[in-house]
Amino acid sequence: MIKTDIIIIGAGPVGLFTIFEAGLLKLKCHLIDSLPQPGGQCSEIYPKKPIYDIPGFPSILAGDLVDNLMEQAAPFKPGFTLGEAAVKIEKVEENKFIVTTDKGTQHEAPIVMIAGGLGVFEPRKPPIENLEDYEDKGVEYIIKDPEFYRGKECVISGGGDSALDWAIFLVEKNIASKVSLVHRRSSFRGHLDSVQKVMDLAEAGKINLLTDREVVGIGGDGKVENVTIRHKTEGDVVVPTDHFIPLFGLKPSLGPIADWGLEIEKNAIKVDTTDYSTNIPGIYAIGDVNTYVGKLKLILCGFHEGTIAVQSAFARIHPDKKNILKYTTVNGVQGF
Repeated sequence: MIKTDIIIIGAGPVGLFTIFEAGLLKLKCHLIDSLPQPGGQCSEIYPKKPIYDIPGFPSILAGDLVDNLMEQAAPFKPGFTLGEAAVKIEKVEENKFIVTTDKGTQHEAPIVMIAGGLGVFEPRKPPIENLEDYEDKGVEYIIKDPEFYRGKECVISGGGDSALDWAIFLVEKNIASKVSLVHRRSSFRGHLDSVQKVMDLAEAGKINLLTDREVVGIGGDGKVENVTIRHKTEGDVVVPTDHFIPLFGLKPSLGPIADWGLEIEKNAIKVDTTDYSTNIPGIYAIGDVNTYVGKLKLILCGFHEGTIAVQSAFARIHPDKKNILKYTTVNGVQGF
């Protein structure tokens, strides 16, 4: 049994910053995340993408933000259970919860903070019969490290920002040897400036733009060697490639969270904005996983929510202690 002051479910940026805020109040945190490393989507989905709305950073790569948050949290010696999903929460007595993972690891604390982002993600996959045979053998649903595609031929499929942005990135940074962008329509859903940039690169012969088409088949001996692309009226053509990257987005799901007795609205947890508490006293929800009137799904808003929730948690854990706000500019940062 792992015992701590606050169990944080979700080790994304909001969960990581909450360690720091809790540490300032001498509260110890233990984080649970199904991913094998901290950082949430920032580490798993877009570590090399820049973020522009973190105060004090005109631009910072998502992966670097995670590194900074881990460094900021380090003095408070957080615990981590990684590669395991929280599947069960039990309130065993007043001010005592037990959280159990899918591997049977148990955690005990008086406070639980759910910082699970948008929940569990699954890629939206195109309906290609043998698609799964080539997963991790040339078929990827997200681009984690663009260097993986250095000198390779890539076929990207999709019409949203992710497909457009990565096609542009792989070409402009001279990473992939050839990039084909396939979209089943002639118009795109992405930002107009990205659409225009793709059009310009296509006109310059740097992107092979294939609209009104879709990938319907994959071929290769043990790995992707070609894809079959179908035009609505012109029929099929086989295109040699090293990688097929369908970027159709991810489907979020609350997963086990939906079964914990929390009040759910539109696939998110309803909270009281006084302290971001849920309908179960002692359980809080912070970051993208929660909902309330005026909710904005921004990392910086999650930082605020975690900060306020920790203050409320301190009062629950230490009802007889008076918490006086101390500015870090005066007191500095002292770990345990």
